[in-house]
Amino acid sequence: MPVPWFLLSLALGRSPVVFSLERLVEPQDTAYCSPGLSCHLWDGDTLCLPGSIVPVPGPVLVPTHLQTELVLRCHQETDCGICVRVAVHLAVHGHWEEPEDEETLGGAADQELEEPRNASLQAQVVLSFQAYPTTRCVLLEVQVPAALVQPGQSVGSVVFDCFEAALGGEMRIWSYTQPRYQKELNLTQQLPDCRGLEVRNSIQSCWALPWLDVSTYGDDVRLVLNVSEEQRFGLSLYWNQVQGSPKPWWNRNLTGPQTITLNHTDLVPCLCIQVWPLEPDSVRTDICPFKEDPRAHRNLWHAARLRLLSPRSWRLEAPCSLHAEAGLCWQALGGGPCQPLVPLLPWENVTVNEAREFPLLKGHPNLCVQVRKVSSWEKLQLQECFWADSLGPLKDDVLLVETRRPHDSRSLCALEPSGCTSLPSRASTRAAHLGEQLLLDLQSGQCLQLWDDDLGALWACPMDKYIHKRWALVWLACLLFTAVLFLLLLLKKDHVKGWLRLLKQDVRSGAATTRGRATLLLYSADDAGFERLVGVLASALCQLPLRVAVDLWSRRELSAQGPLAWFHAQRLQTLQEGGMVVLLFSPGAVALCSEWLQDPAPAPGAHGPHDAFAASLSCVLPDFLQGRAPGRYVGACFDRLLHPDAVPALFRTVPVFSLPSQLPDFLGALQGPCARRPRRLGETVEQVSRALQQALDSCFQTPRAPGPGRTMGPEAGDQT
Repeated sequence: MPVPWFLLSLALGRSPVVFSLERLVEPQDTAYCSPGLSCHLWDGDTLCLPGSIVPVPGPVLVPTHLQTELVLRCHQETDCGICVRVAVHLAVHGHWEEPEDEETLGGAADQELEEPRNASLQAQVVLSFQAYPTTRCVLLEVQVPAALVQPGQSVGSVVFDCFEAALGGEMRIWSYTQPRYQKELNLTQQLPDCRGLEVRNSIQSCWALPWLDVSTYGDDVRLVLNVSEEQRFGLSLYWNQVQGSPKPWWNRNLTGPQTITLNHTDLVPCLCIQVWPLEPDSVRTDICPFKEDPRAHRNLWHAARLRLLSPRSWRLEAPCSLHAEAGLCWQALGGGPCQPLVPLLPWENVTVNEAREFPLLKGHPNLCVQVRKVSSWEKLQLQECFWADSLGPLKDDVLLVETRRPHDSRSLCALEPSGCTSLPSRASTRAAHLGEQLLLDLQSGQCLQLWDDDLGALWACPMDKYIHKRWALVWLACLLFTAVLFLLLLLKKDHVKGWLRLLKQDVRSGAATTRGRATLLLYSADDAGFERLVGVLASALCQLPLRVAVDLWSRRELSAQGPLAWFHAQRLQTLQEGGMVVLLFSPGAVALCSEWLQDPAPAPGAHGPHDAFAASLSCVLPDFLQGRAPGRYVGACFDRLLHPDAVPALFRTVPVFSLPSQLPDFLGALQGPCARRPRRLGETVEQVSRALQQALDSCFQTPRAPGPGRTMGPEAGDQT
């Protein structure tokens, strides 16, 4: 069954949803105003001539705000049309002019000023309306009594009923006074189409309109046209591009009802649907339902292409507009990421389907164009090395970046994967070793200039000749070493056999020790004594073929990255290498686990800045809840400090060992298939057991101050 996804009969993008509109039965236009004001609508339309702005002679009325409302003007019950009611809010603008010499004029001036201040204000307000195919201008005369005239204050509004308009179009309204004292007000709005419920029943032109629903069916999208049989209609799918006119994609004249299936890979944000009955002067309905669909945005980037138009121009081609920026980068022959040429050539905003020029003197196979989302930390979206086809494959050239400064000073560096290496330099990179030769090549004209500007220049210098010389020396050394080795084998054949036998045994026995299995220790820092106990255990485990990671030894990285990021990186690396995550339970750790099981979102900052155990629970719990923990996690607690039964039941789905009493089983679980031989393992168990026992004794003999909400001591396990 299709799942309803976007009902076009209820909404249209930015258009208002119309459920019920006021009905007007007056066939003539009318005007009315706020209480206290008087207004009059002039008969017939007036000329739409705003004129020039003139100086304000004193207090005048000016429009300050436009407000619209949709109504229905009906000649009969089912013969209505959309009409736009406009309200113009008015205010007093300007001040009375004061006399220059009040003492000289005396009472006569006061009398002259008092008369206009006690008079009412009158204004002629023009409303201009445009909505294809209608253009009208009406004149409203408004009078405000003197009691309401306060400079800078609003006096009320005047309402005009109404401008008739076509369905689904765009309307523009202007308002100004005659004469005009300020810039005219303007308002642009989208009118609804036939999909409002009240509109559909009241406007005859909407009765024959095909009604369209969009639904998903698996990965596909279905367009369902719910129309009567034998009704003919037109259906168009087009790309509503911001630049230029809409680009048609699919057009058909059909007979209803119809169901059309679109593949999900065809969806893009600007894909719009237009449907209309095949009748004269029929109303067309447009909808763009995929603007916010994540699949459509992914498909848009997959469909985008970079195309080389000429040796110095290119274009980003896509069916819809993209908020993207582009820049040049240098792709080295040995692989690795393409390095942006910033700040000399910074990222620039790019417009889809618009030709752009390269700021280059010459092309090069290693020069590429990168395109990415604007203000995005996400990975690169597009990259194309345009000149690889015309100029051949990538070359083993090094790019020299020349930076120019005031007073004719300049600096040179070689762009390498590790960064831009200054020349000359004593760094241990290839360009640094050949720095003097590269500078000589640049001075002798053997390097190709790719870009030149007041800020600097770019040069591509070949490295082939240096690579050939180096390989010749390497081959010569290899041949010489092979000859000497062959001679030694002939002279001491029996001794060589013995050496090989011993080497083979050492490799077999020491390979696991050299490599070691990754182990990540997670614990709750209850107090300093418990941290010392964890440190002793971690140091003891390092004597085994184990590579131990614990936050005690990574405080600097923990502070820089944060506990959650540090744990996530360590956990991912440990599990990818087939290692083991060890959960060291203490009373504080048990309390934290109980908090998370009751409320998975504790308040931020509730734990210490280095408490990786508290931060890691958000990643550890899903593994236990989803059954992925066995084989990847083990639990452990210390004798006399916590009983294994005190560990929450969820975490007992993996083995939980009590140390040092169950140390052999614990070490065997950590080492897995790479475990040592029994004799060596027994020696290690004795050493680790003694170290842990001494640390435990010291932990209980030294007075400790537990952290907030945590209890330390032999009796702690009984409280859980």
